[in-house]
Amino acid sequence: MKQLVRRALLTLLLGACLLGVAGAAGAGSFSYVGSAAVGDAAAEEGEGHEHETLFRWINFALLAGGLFFLLRKPLGAFFGERSASIRKGLEEGRRALEASQAQLKAVEDKLQHLQEEIAEFKLAAAREMGEEHERMRQATAQEAEKMLQAARSQMDTAAKAAQLELRLYTGRLAVELAEELIRQRLDDAGRRRLVGQFLARLEAGRTEH
Repeated sequence: MKQLVRRALLTLLLGACLLGVAGAAGAGSFSYVGSAAVGDAAAEEGEGHEHETLFRWINFALLAGGLFFLLRKPLGAFFGERSASIRKGLEEGRRALEASQAQLKAVEDKLQHLQEEIAEFKLAAAREMGEEHERMRQATAQEAEKMLQAARSQMDTAAKAAQLELRLYTGRLAVELAEELIRQRLDDAGRRRLVGQFLARLEAGRTEH
């Protein structure tokens, strides 16, 4: 309903402006004919031209005022909606920018955390490798010490066995010599000979063992 009223007013306003222009043109023509009749054409023509210009300015002012009155609300609403749309777009852009910046910050934080985890993993791996190397070194040293102790024990056992065997051999030789001395009742020369043989056999036995 309001739009129909505005259109009607706008039509009437345009009609009034057109009528004013037509009236101004008619007045100019009438003045021109009267002046030709009385012989004062120049003065009447100038006055008609001034009236025509005045009517044109009045019509323009009325038309501009009417258009402004009729279009101020639609234009105001249009520019208001346009401004609201622009503000909404700017707000959405700001929010999108903030969201993208937040996502970028989160990614940077994750990358920083990942780099820290990688550094910690490298340190832990190096520490574990060092500890494993130390354990292997200690185990190797302990195994070598055990092998050395076993070799020493075997050597000691072999030496003790050789000493025992030598003692037994010496004892047997002494018994044999004593038995031989008793049986033969040798003189001093014979005893010295037997003792020399005993010592020679004893030395030969030591050399063999």
